[in-house]
Amino acid sequence: QVQLVESGGGLVQPGGSLRLSCAASGSRVIFSIYAMGWYRQAPGKQRELVATISSIGSTNYADSVKGRFTISRDNTKNTVFLQMNSLKPEDTAVYYCHQEGGSYSWGQGTQVTVSS
Repeated sequence: QVQLVESGGGLVQPGGSLRLSCAASGSRVIFSIYAMGWYRQAPGKQRELVATISSIGSTNYADSVKGRFTISRDNTKNTVFLQMNSLKPEDTAVYYCHQEGGSYSWGQGTQVTVSS
């Protein structure tokens, strides 16, 4: 079972930026062969997909974050990132990373709050 640990959340003003990280335990080889995703869940709402990145770096984004968020990965460090720019209050949520295969693990989440 892969363990995923997110970090980098916090409070930011509208228009600001944050960079989330998700570190995975275990084999670098195993980490590198699976796609990874970022999801978010706002209070009272269902968890939704934010972005995914394949094993070879192909990316996919929710329409609501296209042009503002960038997902990337460093397979040498078993880490996936989410760079979030031009943040809006509606981006406020708990953000989770997910392994899109293998053990389908979830992290514990990191809170992002966008507010003035």
